[in-house]
Amino acid sequence: MFGIVLSAFNVVLGFVFRSIIVKFALYFGLFFVTTEFIAILSPLLPKANTLNGAFGAITSSVWYFLDLFAFSQGAPLIISAFIFRFIIRRLPIIG
Repeated sequence: MFGIVLSAFNVVLGFVFRSIIVKFALYFGLFFVTTEFIAILSPLLPKANTLNGAFGAITSSVWYFLDLFAFSQGAPLIISAFIFRFIIRRLPIIG
């Protein structure tokens, strides 16, 4: 009976050390590297006030349709999605 319990304990201990702890360390490393890259790259990205000059020449009739299609909400979402796609594809561990 002691051999069965010892064997079961050995299997559980091996599972914990081979899969759970290794995966935790790997994913924590990926999380840490990703957050640090974003913290370094975020000051280099263009700010919202730099886009005011680009959109300053748009007429009111065009702004009507842009507001109708919620351009002010969709454009930042698309830009941030492109940036995150670029960041994720450039990480050699993930992609």
